Formats: sequence, structure tokens, C-alpha cells
Amino acid sequence: MSSRVVKRAYRFRFYPTDQQRELLNRTFGCVRYVYNRALAERSRAWTQEQRRVTFAETCRMLTAWKNEPDTAWLYEVSNVALQQSLQHLQQAYVNFWAKRATYPTFKSKRTSKASATFTTSGFSFRDGQITLAKTDVPLDIVWSRPLPEGAQPSTVTVSRDAANRWHISILVEETIVVLPPATRAVGIDAGITSLVTLSTGEKVTNPRHEQRDRERLAVAQRRLARTAKGSHNRAKARLKVARVHARIADRRRDHLHKLSTRIIRENQTVVIEDLSVRNMVRNHSLARAISDAAWSQLRRQLEYKADWYGRTVIAIDRFYPSSKTCSACGVVVEKLPLSVRGWVCRCGATHDRDVNAAKAILAAGLAVSACGDGVRPSRV
Repeated sequence: MSSRVVKRAYRFRFYPTDQQRELLNRTFGCVRYVYNRALAERSRAWTQEQRRVTFAETCRMLTAWKNEPDTAWLYEVSNVALQQSLQHLQQAYVNFWAKRATYPTFKSKRTSKASATFTTSGFSFRDGQITLAKTDVPLDIVWSRPLPEGAQPSTVTVSRDAANRWHISILVEETIVVLPPATRAVGIDAGITSLVTLSTGEKVTNPRHEQRDRERLAVAQRRLARTAKGSHNRAKARLKVARVHARIADRRRDHLHKLSTRIIRENQTVVIEDLSVRNMVRNHSLARAISDAAWSQLRRQLEYKADWYGRTVIAIDRFYPSSKTCSACGVVVEKLPLSVRGWVCRCGATHDRDVNAAKAILAAGLAVSACGDGVRPSRV
């Protein structure tokens, strides 16, 4: 049985001491400052001089900033985290130049995730414990699952979310055994009433995590709206809202992981639609439901798990009329309103709208794969 070595991140909760909390909060602020100042310098150089600033130049800028009297406090935190923030900015520019992302934006203290990344020179890993630079004691990590035997972390990312929960993401190299070949292929039609409909006829019910907690979220948001800006009560109310959102996100992520893992294990080929979720959420009537379904997150999980376990994910063109195409004879009907959930083709086949779409998606994906063209459309 074959195997492959992949880089995999393991994420855990941890509970910092007062000294660690103070240092990490200061590190988050310094990382954000360095990122924003470097972005401002690179934007200014291009706007005024039409000159691209390199990563090496921003590193020299960082050294100069640390020697300035007004920003000497940059010395109080690990230089590794500051260098990594410049590396992240460089990657953001690379993605922009490759047209994979929009132009980098400034990080906000309130809306951006507080995080800092440390490479091997910024932390130690001994006896199953991680100690960050400039700290005296190891982090109190809740090891909910073990790291792979003999694994040596290459980078760790420490973060604090809006719900004031602390997490550490540990990147390691892991040998993953490729799954034995499967004989099945499946087409997936994403929806709202059913989260996904498979070409086998199975419909996976949409848990609607956000809708289930909508009343609790509304109460928390109303209480937040009634508090005075800048008050301690407002900070506590904002934390309660964030905790409701975190609960929703955690449950959604867990459900999608279980679903994507099952699909990948059972099928050799998975065919999906290349949906433009960014454009679809502009429909204000469906935006909330579409965001709650998290189709993009499901696609991302399917793709990287397929890469790990030797499966294939095929994405067909987003404009392919899967719902209007008869999976039996291939005829495309002229009109099929969204309210019509079942229809009869002129060939006599009776279709459930979603199941037929999944079957049509599977057929189109297999045809595209055989032709070797357009298997993975651009996701811009």
C-alpha cells in the first residue's frame, strides 16, 4: 500500500499564563504594526515611484524601525514573529500578482484575527511540550489528539479568536497511507434545503447551524447594541456575541469534516460544480443561507483530502445547466423555475431536480476528465 508525506497542521486549545498572555498580546500588536507599516511603504513606493519593494528591503526596514526611539518596543517580542509577518505580506503580494487574490489590505485590531507565527528558531519542542521564545514555561496545551509519532514541528501559529479562545496550530510532516482504489464515482449538487445531493440519490440534510442559534445570536446582538461604546459592559456583550458565532462555526466545521471524509473514503472520483459563492451571496434573499451552508469550505476540504488519499476531484464549469439537463437522454429544457422540484422529460424519465442535477454533474465531469480539458477551472 503506497503512502505519501504531506504537511499537516494540528490545532489545539491552550491556556496561557498571565505572563504568556501579556507577551502574546504584545506580539500580536507588533506583528500587526510591522505588517501594516510594510504594506504602507510598499504601496507608497509603487504609487509615487512605480517601484516594487522586495521582501529583503522590508527586512532591512524592520531593522531600521527597531532602532528608532519611537518603535524600540519592537525589541520586546520575538523577531521571528515579526519576520514571518513580512513573509505573509510577501505571499499576499505574490497571490495578488498571480491574480489569486485582491490587493493586500491593512490589518485591523478589531476585525483581523490576532495571530503570530514562529519558525523553529522561535520555539522549542522538548518532551512533548512547546515553549515560545521569550517565555519561561511551556504552553499549557490541551492535547486532544497526539501528534504523529516522531513528528517535529516546523512552524507553530498562536492565535486568539474573537471569543477570547487561544489556539496553537502545529505544522508537521506526516506520512499518510493512500486509500485503496475505489470503484465508485459520485456527482455532488450543492443546495440549501439539502446541503448536498449525491448522484446516488442520497440527500444530506442541511443542519442550518446559524439558523438553530439565530435566536440566541439575536438576543446577544440586541444586548450589545444597547451598551455604551467603550464601556466594560460593551466589551462583555461583544464577547458573548463572539462566543455564539464561534459555537456556530465549530459545529459547521465539524459536520463538513465528517461529510467530506466520508465522501472521499467511499469514492475514487468526486465531481462538483465550480460555484462562485462570492457572487451568489450578493442575492440578499439567500446570502444568509448560502453563507451558513459553507460550500467553499466543503470544496476546500474535499480537494486537499483527495490529494492526500489518492482521489480525484473534478470541478465542472459553473455555467453548466445541470438542473435543466436530463440525465437520461441529455436534452436541455428551456425553462425550469427554482420552485419546480421535480419534472418529467420528453423521453419519459421522471426526475427529482437535485438528484438529476447531481447525475448530470457526474456525467459532465467524467466527460471533461476523459477529454483532459477544463478539469479544474479557475476559482477567481
